[in-house]
Amino acid sequence: ADGKDSGEFLTVATTRPETMLGDTAVAIHPEDERYLHLHGKKLRLPLVNREIPIVLDEWVSREFGTGAVKVTPAHDPNDFALAERHHLPAINVMDDRAQINAEGGHYSGLDRYVARKHIVHDLEEQGLLAAVKDYTNNVGHCDRCKTVIEPRLSTQWFIAVNKKPDSGGASMAELAIAAVKPDSNGKKAIRITPENHEKIYLDWMTNLHDWCISRQLWWGHRIPAWHCSACGEINVSREAPMACAKCASTELVQETDVLDTWFSSGLLPFTAFDWTGDPATDAANPDLAAFYPTQVLVTGFDILFFWVARMIMLGCHFMLDVPMPNGSARALADAVPFREVYIHALVRDADRQKMSKTKGNVIDPIEVVTKYGTDAVRFTLASQASPGTDIAFSEARTEGNRAFANKIWNAARFLQMQIDRGREAGYKVSLSAHDSVSLELPETTPLETRWIFSRLSNVSAEVDRSLAAYRFDEAANAVYQFFWGEFCDWYLELVKLRMDFFPDENGTFKPHSDVAGLTLNALVSVFEAALRLLSPFMPFLTEELWHALYASVDTPSPAKSIALTRFPQAGDFACDAASVDEMNIVQEFITNERAERKERGVPEKEVVPVTVYAAIGTVRTVLTANIDLSEKMARSTINFSDVPLIIVPTRSTTIFDLAIVYERQIDVPAERERLTKDLARFNKGLEAANKQLNNEGFIARAPAHIVEGLKKQAAETLALQQKTEAALAALPAE
Repeated sequence: ADGKDSGEFLTVATTRPETMLGDTAVAIHPEDERYLHLHGKKLRLPLVNREIPIVLDEWVSREFGTGAVKVTPAHDPNDFALAERHHLPAINVMDDRAQINAEGGHYSGLDRYVARKHIVHDLEEQGLLAAVKDYTNNVGHCDRCKTVIEPRLSTQWFIAVNKKPDSGGASMAELAIAAVKPDSNGKKAIRITPENHEKIYLDWMTNLHDWCISRQLWWGHRIPAWHCSACGEINVSREAPMACAKCASTELVQETDVLDTWFSSGLLPFTAFDWTGDPATDAANPDLAAFYPTQVLVTGFDILFFWVARMIMLGCHFMLDVPMPNGSARALADAVPFREVYIHALVRDADRQKMSKTKGNVIDPIEVVTKYGTDAVRFTLASQASPGTDIAFSEARTEGNRAFANKIWNAARFLQMQIDRGREAGYKVSLSAHDSVSLELPETTPLETRWIFSRLSNVSAEVDRSLAAYRFDEAANAVYQFFWGEFCDWYLELVKLRMDFFPDENGTFKPHSDVAGLTLNALVSVFEAALRLLSPFMPFLTEELWHALYASVDTPSPAKSIALTRFPQAGDFACDAASVDEMNIVQEFITNERAERKERGVPEKEVVPVTVYAAIGTVRTVLTANIDLSEKMARSTINFSDVPLIIVPTRSTTIFDLAIVYERQIDVPAERERLTKDLARFNKGLEAANKQLNNEGFIARAPAHIVEGLKKQAAETLALQQKTEAALAALPAE
């Protein structure tokens, strides 16, 4: 305090000794008892003999290092923030080539690393070096040249995102925050999906600092500012100015910095439509009126702040001043650049690891597309696109979806055959050129056709709901289950029993059947609608088959592309809820009868008697009404019992019991030997699996998917073991 040195030293630690030349203070924690006596004192900085203050700041960690931190505002962002709080000067001691400048005294002209060695040597010579220790530190490197990036104070251009306009109103950051928050009516101007990204967005926006929009690059939009060499005035203009606006000097030099890429692209939503910045002119712009704001932005989470937030800030700031075409003031909901943001997932490998060349798990999409087809790859990605989770891409799953595409192709071939045979038999096949199917079904319409139209209506509603909620995985899986599980596996098999277009031995076709004709037309209509439903997920396959279907029935396609037709809606199809319930009963009977046949070893094509007891009257009524369908699909003759079954074995469900009357001669000793061998194999496999699952060390070390797979394998083996034991017990004694 009296201007004299006390002879006391304060030890600080640094990983960059060369920056000591630019120190302007030493910071300590105000409650650090070791340094209470130094409050209000000043220090003399070695090497440059500069007097610097001791400042108190709670940012300093008392436990880290010596608890005293050198402050170099021009070469460290944290130090710069601390200096701003304490009004400290910032001394830049390096030029743009990382060499010490004139502020560095006799070290001037040295490279930073050369200067570092000299400084450490000089400190040691003066007895001011306490110690040199190895320290692991995170240092930024350039992605391209791999050299260390040197933090350095420089002049940049900023946008004051938290500054309110002089005319009043909200700042850019406040507008961008309000855009994603519910208004007084509970509505959001912008909806972000998945919702967890909305919280991430708001956390970032509420802590937003001024936005640096200048870059020192060779490419980009050059900042439209000219520096006057005479008076130093900065002239900003759309066109290159001829003279300085302040002193009229013609010695103007344009700013060499370019605009941040995200600033330029953040303007895109409205500048793409000839936005001028003049509210009156922009209000009359037909393109802005038609296309701003847009509906949906699809992007990745990694540019939520770099691009999405920038577009929202700039759009709200500039477009809020543009009146609506009718002259009314523009509300925030109409100033936003888009109404919804969908954040898609990242594609990872099958083990959910991020793809990396170093790991060797990178998947080449071109190779996968070449191997499995574009539609199979597209469907695989869509079926796994669940909001908030990444996609674990699996070639095995893609191969399964290629099989799905083949299934649809074969279904189309079956339709073509039925259309051709029906035409030869004199049946007229028609396909409405409209985008919806008639809601009127004749009373003679069989159960399976009423059912498939009902299911088509329900699935259309389900897909519509899922797409609206960005649940592409649920939409894709719903279409998959309908097309493969219900249309191909059930409906195509059922309609074969209704359509018999083959001529007899004399070449004569059977008399026309109303049911056959109705079924053929329904089959074609359902397939056409299902193609439209599948089109967003498999556009190439559906495009080909859709045009081929219209050509096969001699009807012009209603549009140039299936993508331009009406997407199926629930109301487009006749929906009969009762038919779904009835069909469920028929399906349950057929499924259980087939399972029982397999259990009993009944030959596939052999027709056997089946006895059924249904405690619920409606079940028996449904089976009786559709007995021809049930018997043909199950290859059986059905007999109903009025009393519970005592036949063994009996298969029971929640709605009926059934028993197959079938006797077959078997070689008991041979069957016993086979089952005994199977049982021994299952016991051995179960013992090995349990040995690993009971090993705590293995469970702790093994990856989760390996453990889960082992548990699943053990459960399946146990079921086979119990089944084999039951079969052995059922064999007659020798």
